Formats: sequence, C-alpha cells, structure tokens
Amino acid sequence: MRRWIELAKLLPRAGALPVTAALAISVVFGLAPIAFILAMSVLLSQVPAVAKGEGTLGTATALTLAALAVQQLLGPFQTALAELISRRVDAHCVRRALVAAYRRAPVATLERPGTLDLLADVRAAMDRTTPSPGDAAAALPALLARYTQLTGAVALIAVVLSPVTAVIVAVTALVIRFGQRGSLARFGAHWDALSPRRRRLAYVRGLATGTAAAKEVRVLGLLDWITRRLHREHRGYLDPLWAMRRRLLLWPFVGFALIGLVGGALGLATIAQATAHGELSLLGYGIAVQAVLIPVRFGVYFPEADVQTQFGGRAYAALVRFEQACGDPAPPPGELPAPQPRDAVRFEAVGFAYPGGHRVFEALDLTIPAGRCTAIVGLNGAGKTTLVKLLTRCYDPDSGAITVDGTDLRAVDPAAWQRRLAVVFQDFNRYELSAGENIGLGTGAPADWHHAATRAGADDLLEGLADGLDTTLSSRYTGGQDLSGGQWQRIALARALHAMSRGAALLVLDEPTAALDVRAEVEFFERFLVQTRGTTSVIISHRFSTVRHADRIVVLADGVVAEQGSHDELIATGGRYAQLFEAQASRFRDREAVAA
Repeated sequence: MRRWIELAKLLPRAGALPVTAALAISVVFGLAPIAFILAMSVLLSQVPAVAKGEGTLGTATALTLAALAVQQLLGPFQTALAELISRRVDAHCVRRALVAAYRRAPVATLERPGTLDLLADVRAAMDRTTPSPGDAAAALPALLARYTQLTGAVALIAVVLSPVTAVIVAVTALVIRFGQRGSLARFGAHWDALSPRRRRLAYVRGLATGTAAAKEVRVLGLLDWITRRLHREHRGYLDPLWAMRRRLLLWPFVGFALIGLVGGALGLATIAQATAHGELSLLGYGIAVQAVLIPVRFGVYFPEADVQTQFGGRAYAALVRFEQACGDPAPPPGELPAPQPRDAVRFEAVGFAYPGGHRVFEALDLTIPAGRCTAIVGLNGAGKTTLVKLLTRCYDPDSGAITVDGTDLRAVDPAAWQRRLAVVFQDFNRYELSAGENIGLGTGAPADWHHAATRAGADDLLEGLADGLDTTLSSRYTGGQDLSGGQWQRIALARALHAMSRGAALLVLDEPTAALDVRAEVEFFERFLVQTRGTTSVIISHRFSTVRHADRIVVLADGVVAEQGSHDELIATGGRYAQLFEAQASRFRDREAVAA
C-alpha cells in the first residue's frame, strides 16, 4: 500500500487539469461497458416483441451504439492523457535524480557499486528501456477504469441475481487479481537482485553497438569475441530471469485459473438455475450473463497497467533509494559564507584514504598562497589528483582540515565553495555542443566567450571553425568539426578563464597539457602565467620542466611534501626536483638530437 500511495503522490506533478480529465475519462470508460450491457440486454429483450410487430428497436439500438461509440472515442483520449501524465511525472523524477547526483551526493557515494546499480535502473527507466515512474503513475487512472467496471458488474449481478452471488463473483475476481499481482510483485523483488547483471549487460551492449570501440573492434578483429561476450551476458541475465518467471508465475497462474473456473461456474450455474425456475426475464438473463463474464476475466492481466505499475513502481523505488544514498534531501548549508582566498589555502595535517582503497595522505601539510601560481609536481601515484579532489570538496579529509584564511571548508556549503572555483580536470568533458556553449556552459554572451578564448590562445582555433562559436565540436553532426587534443585543452582553459571572469577566485588545472608535446606545453604555460598574473592558481603536472616559471613549486612524493620553493631554489638545493628535472630535460634533448 505504501508503494501505491507513493505513486499516487506523483500524479499532482502532472498538473491538476490532465489528472482530473484522466480520472473522469477513466470513470466514464469503466461505466461504458456497463451501459453497453444494459442497452444490449434491453435490445435483446425487445426482439420477441419486434418479431410480433409490437415494438421497435430504435431506442435500444441507439443506446447500444452510443455506449459502444463512447468506449471507442474515449480510448485515444485516455492514451494521450496517460502519455502526458507520464512525461510530466518523469520530468519531475529526472530533476530529482539530477539534484541528488550533482548537488547532494558525495563523489564517493557515486562510486559505490550498489549506488551505481540503483542509478542504472533509474537511467534505464528514464531512457524508456524499462517502464518509468511516469508510466506507473499514468497507469493509475487506467486501474480506476478497471475497478469501476468491476463495481458496476457486481452491482448488476446483485440486483439481477442476488447479493450472495455478487459477493462470490467479486471475491473470485479479487482473489485472482491480488494473487496475480502478488506473483508479479515477488517476481519484481527477484528482478531487483539482477540489477548488477543488467548494468553489465547494458555496458557490453553499448560497447557492441556504439562507436566508442569501433576502431579497435575493426582493426583488432574483435567482432566474434564481442559477439560471444554479448551473447553470454544476455544469457547470464535472461536465464535466471526466465527461471524465476516459470517458478513464480506458471503454477500460480494455473491455480488462479482454477479459482476463476470455479467462481465463474458458480455464477453461471446460478443463472442457469434461476432461468430454469422462471426467475429471470429475458432482460435479466442478458444482463446476468454479460455481467458475470466481466469479473471472470477481471483478474488475469491488465496490459495497460500491470507491467507499468510493477516495474515503473520499482524504478521509482530505486530513485527514492538513490536519493537516500545521496544524503539528506535538504542538507543544511554551512554556517559560513564561501570564503574568497585573500591570504592562503592550507592543508593542515590532512589524512585521506579512498573508501575500500589505499591511504593517500597521512598528515599532509601544504600552503597555497593567495594571488600566486603554485605548481604541484610529482610522479604518478604521488597524490596530485587526490589533492585536487580534496581541494574541490569532491571528498573531505578523514583527518586534519583544509582551511581558507583560517575557515575550515567543512563549515561551508560545498556548492557555495565550488562556485568559487574554476577547474580543468585531467579528464575534462568534451561536450558535443557548440564551441560557445563549451566555453560558457550557459553563462555569459558570445563576446565573453570570445574574450576567454583569446586569453586561452584559442582565437585562431575559432577562426578556423566554419561557424565560429556556433560550430558544433563533433563531426557526428552536420556542419560539426572535431578538434585535436591540444585544441580541446585550449577550449577547456577558455572555459576556466571564463569562470574566473564571472567571479571564481581559485583556478585549478589538473594535468591541463597532457595531450601537448613539450614545446606546446611550455608555450601554454607561458601564456597561462601572463593571463592569470595575480590570480590564486594551482597547476598539477607530472612534467617538471614546464612549470619552472610558477611562483612556487611543490614536489609531492609518497603523499607528503618532499620539497617546495621556486625553480631556482629547488635546482640549487640539488634534491629530488633537480634530479627529476634534469632527467626529463635530458630525454627531451636526446629526442631533439635524434630529430636533428
């Protein structure tokens, strides 16, 4: 009952007018067959009189045709309203999922397998791969039509035959109905347990039918392998699914069919007995026979509602559980406003380990001065990217604190702090949208985007695009154009500089030039330092040679600050930085010599 109530609560999201119209049409749609039974019975009862020339069939025929016409005419309206309700409710559920995923959920939560399983089920429903919460809510008026029809039929049986017969027929219909729904519900519970297999199947299906792996599939001859894998994943999901269906639905269906046979037989036997004793007129006989058939057929399966409410309801339950996993639906904001760094951002004895993973930091102490460029360098695994995740509050420290001018970031609303940041992640998104949208992301005007692109050194790039800022950055669209890795990184930098112009106070670049060669990387950083002079910025890089002009360089090793200072200071010290700088520089000189 709780699930049905929750689904009913979704209906107001579709708007009062569509829901009211759908309920009214459903009631009429449910009563129309009852009106047809009455009109048809009157029509049959008048046949003997007409045969004797003592009456006409005009009125009864008109009523019969009117009842039939109402059913036919209302059908398309019922379908259209159900679609409207479904789409509006789904729009509401999509917004809830987006808020939970992008505002409330810590990144660690979104990386848990159980949460990903829930999200996969929600996404499948919203993609209409499976029935959605909107489908479930829109099916409720259709159920009202069914139960209105049953109520009308039982009332006719009670009047024409007897209340006892009406109760027997009604109980038979409801036993079959709730038994069938119970079997479907038990099947649905087992269906939830297959969520990890569905997610894996969806991944392999996308791999096999998408374009991401097309080059490797073709060049490496992987078609047979991926076809076999897809078949195996399908069977791994469908075989237990089919076994559950047979176990939970086959024999229960046979049992309910027998119950329906007994109940229907009792109803028809009562009609036969009453007819034999002359207790039923021809009119009563026509009404009773037709009315008994409605409950007999009532409980088996409703194609317009059963699958929709069962699996759409489970999709909504998955959404609710996903929201619960993401945290409080209305998390209280931090008591303090998001600070703007004026002195320094400090990592104070910060300890952190990924859930179920290794410990990255034990007691990291690090100062990022305001208004200066700080470069964080180190070999792979030193903790550079983890530092960015902590700085952007994708994660919070296990111990210690990250402070901004003395304010602990945990006392600040994460969303407010993140609006202070302009970040280019190592795996930044490449949106298949226009160049302007890739830079502005819904903020500013074309002039602002062009200014940011110029600062990022992407003005020549824009001039080379067919439609400038309006060019879609993907050749998968007509008139679109692909970019190289280096071009994309300039677009990403322009995106960050645009955010800085709109109030962001801290610029963070995580391996922003990974796709560039050393010469292009040096040029990139020289331009970057000129454009961001006086800005608080953090640059993460594994190339020591290209951050030499940063105001301050921090060397991370094994989760701690191994060295820090300016380039000249670190070279003079002759420590780890100087050794790695020389090692990387010598490799570059060797490549230059070979090229020459």
